[in-house]
Amino acid sequence: MWSCIYLSMLLLACKDISVAAKAADSSDSIFLPSQTGSRSSVCSAQDPNLNYRPIIGILSHPGDGASGRLTNDTSSTYIAASYVKFAEAGGARVIPLIYNEPEELLFQKLELVNGVIFTGGWAKKYEYFDTVKKIFKKALERNDAGEHFPVYGICLGFELMSIIISQNRDILERFDAEDNASSLQFVDNVNLEGTLFQRFPPPLLKKLSTDCLVMQKHKYGITPANFQGNPALSSFFEILTTCIDENSKTYVSTVKAKRYPITGFQWHPEKNAFEWGSSAIPHSEDAIQVTQHAANYLVSEARKSLNRAPPKKVLSNLIYNYKPTYCGYAGRGYDEVYIFTQPRSRF
Repeated sequence: MWSCIYLSMLLLACKDISVAAKAADSSDSIFLPSQTGSRSSVCSAQDPNLNYRPIIGILSHPGDGASGRLTNDTSSTYIAASYVKFAEAGGARVIPLIYNEPEELLFQKLELVNGVIFTGGWAKKYEYFDTVKKIFKKALERNDAGEHFPVYGICLGFELMSIIISQNRDILERFDAEDNASSLQFVDNVNLEGTLFQRFPPPLLKKLSTDCLVMQKHKYGITPANFQGNPALSSFFEILTTCIDENSKTYVSTVKAKRYPITGFQWHPEKNAFEWGSSAIPHSEDAIQVTQHAANYLVSEARKSLNRAPPKKVLSNLIYNYKPTYCGYAGRGYDEVYIFTQPRSRF
């Protein structure tokens, strides 16, 4: 019996070898490098005008990100880990910019990065607002000096940029969009070239306007009429999309600066892939693509920055020098946060 099985297997093997030999003679065959005699792959030359090791600075926010459940240190600040993962997903490393550390130290760290994220949160006054304003001013100065330096203002970050540009603290209005997913409505005749949406596949762009693919987590915003009615805002930003809150009230949801690589979001591009504390957060494949494309755009803009910081200083200040704290067991809020209680840097 075993000899019959062995003979059958041998005949099958010979047949496979014969088929493979015929396939090798076909002009449509796919060959391994070892079959063609090539022993090495050809790597395209890198573009000397791009920075392939970009660093994103993320500004910390007051508190511990968990309403005091993680620390009672009133001087503590935090960065939700989802923002860090968001930047890393696009191909960048992160340096935390701790907002209440000595200003000299903060701006030394700012010199190490190729772009900045202003995160969501609640703080709109005092030292935090002043720090955001100073960093935003530095970002504009660096761009004006010829360096390509992108800024993402997400939720609170966009709100603060709007206050700074308009020089009007009353520019914001109340909206009911505190915990819901929504679509994005593109404004008429919008030009998406040079915006974060430029590389979105057409089917995904269409779904963005019909499906609930972005997460809303905010109480404030600006109506299109008030936005356009403010000369400073309307001359600085172009409105790309709007959204409708739970009371059918329309607010500006995505903007792009006309002269600078600055994007404002009144939605959360980072949450789809990296936050799980709310059942409203969309986690479909399309929603994850939205997060990925938004991350890719930020980092592709950061690669245009030719600022090359000293490697030792970068390594000493990367987010890897800190450990995230898990806080998702509460079933709400952030899943992980980085908490900063004392400045840590080596210059």
